[in-house]
Amino acid sequence: MPQTQDAEKTEYDFVVVSNRLPVDRVVGSNGRATWTRSPGGLVTALEPVMREADGAWVGWAGQPNLELPPFQNEGIHIVPVALNDYDIENFYEGFSNDTLWPLYHDVIAPPGYHRVWWESYVAVNQRFADAAAAASAKDAVVWVQDYQLQLVPKMLRQVRPDLTIGFFNHIPFPPYGIYSQLPWRAEIVNGLLGADVIGFQRVQDAANFSTAVRRLTSFTTRNPAIEVAVQGQPTRRVVARAFPISIDAKSFEELAREPRIQERAREIRAGLGNPRTVMLGVDRLDYTKGIGHRLKAFGELLAEGSVDVEDVTLVQVASPSRERVEAYMHLRDEIELTVGRINGDFGTMSHTAISYHHQGYPRDEMVALYLAADILLVTALRDGMNLVAKEYVASRFDEDGVLVLSEFTGASDELKRALLVNPHDIDGLKETILQAIAMPRRERAQRMRSLRRRVLENDVVRWSGNFLQTLEQARAGRYDRISPVTLPEELEWTIDRRWAN
Repeated sequence: MPQTQDAEKTEYDFVVVSNRLPVDRVVGSNGRATWTRSPGGLVTALEPVMREADGAWVGWAGQPNLELPPFQNEGIHIVPVALNDYDIENFYEGFSNDTLWPLYHDVIAPPGYHRVWWESYVAVNQRFADAAAAASAKDAVVWVQDYQLQLVPKMLRQVRPDLTIGFFNHIPFPPYGIYSQLPWRAEIVNGLLGADVIGFQRVQDAANFSTAVRRLTSFTTRNPAIEVAVQGQPTRRVVARAFPISIDAKSFEELAREPRIQERAREIRAGLGNPRTVMLGVDRLDYTKGIGHRLKAFGELLAEGSVDVEDVTLVQVASPSRERVEAYMHLRDEIELTVGRINGDFGTMSHTAISYHHQGYPRDEMVALYLAADILLVTALRDGMNLVAKEYVASRFDEDGVLVLSEFTGASDELKRALLVNPHDIDGLKETILQAIAMPRRERAQRMRSLRRRVLENDVVRWSGNFLQTLEQARAGRYDRISPVTLPEELEWTIDRRWAN
């Protein structure tokens, strides 16, 4: 992919700030580094806006001690932020992933509260804020992404009050009884309130945040608005509401319709011994995903004789995640021991109970897996959204397949025709799996048609458009002393073209 230095322009009208850049650095065997576009819905959603608005993306390149100048990649201006080994250990692996991640996921694993982690979090957030401020033109729109950068909105507003700032939290926001454990709870809330619009995955997440604001500040909250009144400054209206994220649904369906993908799906089933039912789990190897609950339920069904290993196979894809964090190392050992025990107890010479894969796969292979699977099991204990569920639905253009979906995912708010389960209820989970296996073709088609309508209509482009329109409305009415303004012409054209009602 082409990369060029961009020495002339340094300020942009639209800036995205995220922990990671939208490109990955790949070093070839010849020692030459190139950049490839990162997979994921966020990049897909924002890429057309970035191009039309001539925008910039601020983020970390994913490798330690990598000092890089700004550059262009396929029409997007890239502004790298460097992290050293200390930052990765304390800001990223420490406070972000061993404090905030477990806390925000209902303390499924105990969070660690260490002052040195917090100090690193503040310092790195300031570095991102400084980079974003330097990259932003006057009156620019800045969209900050996710829990690693919750202090950036306030830091930006302090130095650049002209900016319109949005923030989107891709993970849950916990109830106040849980959130209140955080020693720096007020600092985080006030950091987020530097934004004009704060987006969450679920209505309940937005309500939880508003409760935290009421408990920790004197600001007035009138759902979805929060009146931020700071001495010496004009009162600002902050909008905090749900914007459920989605996927590039059309691209998944287009892939699924390709003959080579369908042939690969048939090969996958044949490689599994052509069982009557293929169940699939696709997750990062994370304690929030309920992989152990899924395995326990399947193991008990096999032990009881409710399902037979010759007829039913579970394919579990568990992509590596945060492998240097101790809790994740223990989780991997636990999952792999469980898989080995179940396979040892119930496998035959021709059929394996669980086909386990501790690796990630490219999109083509994942779509083939979705087509090969009769049932997708999403048993997360807590999940902001769970886009795998939507990917499965988008791929099933044949209107077949059954989605078993945890009620503790954000996706369950939208995908109500899935079979909803409480993954903590192992007996209930077992009954739902049996229901999915026995479901008649007609009912499968009815449910899948309903699910597909929802996913195809509410795709990732609509999500980003809704957020940006709300952000523009917030900017236009932010202060009485500011007359209404519009987005940069190119960005306004993109919104009008793609998302106008």
